[in-house]
Amino acid sequence: MTDKVVVIYSGGMDSFTVLNQALKNGKEVYAISFDYGQRHVKELECASLVCKQLNITHKVIDISAINQLLAGSSLMASETENIEIPEGHYQADNMKSTVVPNRNMILISLAVAYAVSVGAAQVYYGAHSGDHAIYPDCRPEFVEKMNDVCQIANYEAVEIFSPYLNVNKTAILTDGISMGLDYSNTWTCYNGREKACGKCGACQERLEAFRDNNVTDPLLYEI
Repeated sequence: MTDKVVVIYSGGMDSFTVLNQALKNGKEVYAISFDYGQRHVKELECASLVCKQLNITHKVIDISAINQLLAGSSLMASETENIEIPEGHYQADNMKSTVVPNRNMILISLAVAYAVSVGAAQVYYGAHSGDHAIYPDCRPEFVEKMNDVCQIANYEAVEIFSPYLNVNKTAILTDGISMGLDYSNTWTCYNGREKACGKCGACQERLEAFRDNNVTDPLLYEI
């Protein structure tokens, strides 16, 4: 059985932990990141830097043309749409504006195609329980169904492996700390400014995870 895996690596702290878990498990990692027109493209800079430091094969794929089809998300809003990134916790209804239609189905499909091409048996995907409230494509039922489809979509079966699917970001960070990981080269904020805003749902959940683990977040914040 192959030890090759593809890791969907956004550059955020969840996928950073997943990436390092794959390495810890002795896998030969092929990291793939996607530029889909997100405002927080800064995360891709973090992803590239980390993969270079770890000497990991890394592809950054420009699929930003799809933003012509995915209107209505504050994460991808054009100047004409002018949708502001909402502030508040993920539990708030206004955070639903950050949903990008069908994003993870698209990204997983592309990652699976890459896995088939390099002979990888698994795609590592960093969904977790903190995303379940507002992101349908991070919920267990979605991941399970995608896994079923990816067993039959090609001649070669590919497993969708989500090690943190049923735990929250606090638990992910706990695992990362136990591995001695440095989170200074990760980006979580939905705003792509020089410093993290500290007010969007992504920032609030990240800061909460660091507080719960009694450690200081190495990122600089505007607040």
